[in-house]
Amino acid sequence: MTYHAKVIAGGKIVIPAELRRELGIRDGDVLVLDRAADGSLAIRTHMQVIRDGQQKIRAMITHPVTVDDFIADKRAEAERE
Repeated sequence: MTYHAKVIAGGKIVIPAELRRELGIRDGDVLVLDRAADGSLAIRTHMQVIRDGQQKIRAMITHPVTVDDFIADKRAEAERE
């Protein structure tokens, strides 16, 4: 669905209430604005940015290590010292 937003005094953007409800945007939420190479504008919530970052990091992990594995490695390392 296409929505329209209005820019008011001071450069403030009024996001339609229906879209805010749909996306879970509340008063005081932090939004991140990204300008794409083609000049378009993407608006994401702070949590969306965090989730995107987490997904990128997960994609880079070639062999995941559990906390238990990490602790076991550290204990073995301590014993060797």
